[in-house]
Parts: sequence; structure tokens; C-alpha cells
Amino acid sequence: MSERLYIFDTTLRDGEQSPGASMTKDEKIRIARQLEKLGVDIIEAGFAAASPGDAEAIHAIAEVVKESTICSLARANERDIRAAGAAIAPAARGRIHTFIATSPIHMEKKLRMHPDQVVEAAVAAVKLAREYTDDVEFSAEDALRSEPAFLCRIFDAVIQAGARTINVPDTVGYAVPYLTTEFFRQLIAGTPGSDKVIWSAHCHNDLGMAVANSLAAVLGGARQVECTINGLGERAGNAALEEIVMSVRTRRDVFDLETRIDTTQIVPSSKLVSGITGYPVQPNKAVVGANAFAHESGIHQDGVLKHRETYEIMSAESVGWTQNKLTLGKLSGRNAFRSRLHELGISPESEEALNNAFARFKELADKKREIFDEDLVALFAGTDNDPAIDRFRLVSLKVVSETGEQPAAHLVIKDFDSEKPIDALGSGPVDATFKAIEAVAASGADLLLYSVNAVTSGTDSQGEVTVRLSRDGHIVNGQGADTDIIVASAKAYLSALNKLCSGTERVNPQL
Repeated sequence: MSERLYIFDTTLRDGEQSPGASMTKDEKIRIARQLEKLGVDIIEAGFAAASPGDAEAIHAIAEVVKESTICSLARANERDIRAAGAAIAPAARGRIHTFIATSPIHMEKKLRMHPDQVVEAAVAAVKLAREYTDDVEFSAEDALRSEPAFLCRIFDAVIQAGARTINVPDTVGYAVPYLTTEFFRQLIAGTPGSDKVIWSAHCHNDLGMAVANSLAAVLGGARQVECTINGLGERAGNAALEEIVMSVRTRRDVFDLETRIDTTQIVPSSKLVSGITGYPVQPNKAVVGANAFAHESGIHQDGVLKHRETYEIMSAESVGWTQNKLTLGKLSGRNAFRSRLHELGISPESEEALNNAFARFKELADKKREIFDEDLVALFAGTDNDPAIDRFRLVSLKVVSETGEQPAAHLVIKDFDSEKPIDALGSGPVDATFKAIEAVAASGADLLLYSVNAVTSGTDSQGEVTVRLSRDGHIVNGQGADTDIIVASAKAYLSALNKLCSGTERVNPQL
């Protein structure tokens, strides 16, 4: 029988550290439910000590997810570990993931601690975590730039203290595959009690080798891989879950490992995370990109028509590409609508929220001949029922764009309960719209990103717009979707403004 490879998903923690990808509690719950449906073994739901909101989200996920282990990150100190323990308390299976830096540069420059102090702190953290759960994971931050002998020493100590998983992170994306394989073999051979724990890899993508290094670690003995949907993560991102899973599945001759992932849920998971975070998937992205199974070359097309495996090593159906069409229309009822939302992992928090979503669906059905699952996901982009982040709303919009004339926009914006009409000129219709909004909001924010993507095919497709704003070091993403790109743009900008005005900040460690 093949060995088991455990999939540890950190989209909700490390993925959320991407600029502007911060999620609400309800959004985190939606993703966690989809990850459970996907078959993820461990869901790192957040960093409980970062904020009361993060702790509340982990606690809520622990209450509703039963098939996956729910994990909270914690630095190697008492405050973090107690916060993590409280957050995972309702979980059917809970884990605390504690870490401390072990590389010479981190210990000297960041921690300002001697190696003996680092070992002492790690052991104390694991022992304290064991008061809350038997499932404790220890990570040596910046392990791939650490001294192997010191790693073997600290790993031996935390295993004796009760750690059940040992994680070896490539925190800065410095590693290369063949050295990673040898590094894991060296650590496993040199650590007493190495056979009592599961060894784990956590790789960043700074040099574009996160997936390759993760798979190299597996060849070196790792049996847990830490990854994210779409490779989401700070800087250049993390190892992509979908690429690791499909590599192991496709190359059984190399890995001979099994996962419990339902691969037909990969594409739905990818779309959900992209829609919530505002990070679109590039068309040529492996497995989940729109072009991943497209064949432009005549030679390739001919080969695929004759026998699919001539140019496809996996099928589109195997990763969920065929499960995207919605059989609802303008005559569909509320119960059918509610049922499809549930299948997509979307759960409106109240009957009023469902009614509002259903009304938006009916409006869309009047505009589009065919409606897809992506359209439903897009309906919820940029929407939130929390009044604290819903200061601005679009009431109406009129844009005039004519060849040879400067585009002009007339908007009515609701600022709290006050409706404010405003006119503005711009270099284009979107520029005029954004200037009109800013004339009301006076946010002082910098526009870092403006991105437009078609949700589905066809000229009647919804356009999904992502806007990234920055102010005083606080970065947020806003999203909006509509069959009218200018309206979608206004919705996205207002969504970002509402998040910016909410003042929600999170303290995120780097692993």
C-alpha cells in the first residue's frame, strides 16, 4: 500500500498575508468549508494572537469544520499559545503550530537570543501547547538557512517535549531542489526520535521553486506539505496545493504516495479563493489557469482529438473544470438558488442576506442568457453585511465618453445615510468615476492596482474588477462585478474604501 502524504493548507493564514488579501470571518468560513470538501488534512485557520478577529474566525471555523484538523499558528511564547489553545478549543481535531527562528542571522539580528535560549523557548512552547492538544507542530523558521547540527539538536528537544510534527520551512525561498532532498535526509538521519514524528515542508516561491522544493522534500522523507490554493502568499507566494497534489497523483511512479484530496474540487476551490481575495489566476497557471487545458497548436489539437493522452497528462475533468455550469435561470426559485449556493460553499448569514443575493441574481439573469457558477461567486465579490465596513455605497452612475471629448462621470454616492451627487472629469470613464468617488470620500489613498477579468466567456459576461488601495501602510483589495465594467469598477473602488475605512489591521508573522 502506498504511503500517506498529508496536505496542510495555509491559505487562511499565510495566504492572507498577501497584500490586500485580508478576509472577513464569514469569508474564512466559506473557504474553510470548501477546503474540508476538497479533503485537506489540516487547515491552518489563522494566527489567533494577531487580533481578536482572527481568534474569533479560528474559533468559528473550529465549530463548523469536522473532517479536517483545525490549526492555529503561535509564536513560541505564552500569550500566543494560550490564544491559539482557546481558539481551537471547539475543534473535533485541533492543532497548535508553534515556531521560532533558528538561522544564525535570525537568532542574532531579529530575536537577539543565543542558541541555548532558542532551544529553551521552543521546548517551553511545545510543553505549554500540549496542555491544549496532543497535536503540536513545531517549525524552525528559516530552517533552510540554519545549521543542520543545531536543527537536529532543537528537533530532538521538541520531540522529547511532545511535538508530533516537525516543519522545516524555506521561509525566504532560498532553497534549490536537489539540496532540499539531501537536507531533509540529513535532518531525519541526524535527529533522535525522527521516526516518531511526521516531517513537513513549507516552501516559499521567491525563486519560483516552491513546488519543486516541496516535492524534493517529499523525496527526502517529508510526509506533510504546507501549501496554499493558487500558491497565494506574501511576496512571490507559497507552494501551490493544486500543483503538488496533481504532481503526486500524475507521477505515481516517482512518489508512490496517496492523499485524501478530492481533485474534482480543485478548480472550485481555486475560483472561490480568487474571488474572495481579489487575486485573479493567471491564464497560463498550471492546473487551474484558464489555458491549462487549451490547445492552440494545430499539431496539438490533432493529437488530442486522436488520443487525449498525446498532449494531456491529466484531464480537465479530473481537477473539476467541467463543474462550472449553473442550471438556474430567471425562472428559478429561491430554494434552488439557496441549494446551489450551499454546494458552492456560500452561506448567507441571514434570510435578509439571502433575499438580497437572490435579488441580485434575478437582475443578472435578466442581463445574461447563461449563468455559471463563477457568476454566483462574483455576485458576492465585494459584498459584506457588516455596517462597520459599509460606509460608502453606489446609488447611481452615469458616464459620458465620446471621441474627441473628455470623459465625464456623474455619480450619487451614499456616505452613511447622506446621498451626495458629484461630477468629475477624467482621462477615461474609469478615471472619471474614481475621481468622482474620491471627491466624496477624500480618502487620500494610493491606487496600487486596477485589474479587470471576464468572469465567464461571451460579450454578456460579467466583468470582475479588483482595486487595491494603500494608505498609511494599510493595503486592501476591493472587488466588484457587473455586466457593465464601469459599474463594476465603481463597486470595486467603494469596496476597497469601505475596508480601508474600517481600520481593520492584522499582525502577521512570516513563516
